[in-house]
Amino acid sequence: MSEGKSSQRCSSCGIFLVDRGSSSFPCPNCGNATIGRCPNCKDQSVKYVCEECSFEGP
Repeated sequence: MSEGKSSQRCSSCGIFLVDRGSSSFPCPNCGNATIGRCPNCKDQSVKYVCEECSFEGP
């Protein structure tokens, strides 16, 4: 994960992850893709889909 946080996007809504409370983590299923979550989508449990393995999670 050499990308800076500002270049990553929320996997649900697509906004840049620059806000406090944003997070990114490896896909819980495959571990290959990085899932990004903005505070709004985390709070509202908006679904995300892994680009590598199609895993869906809130």
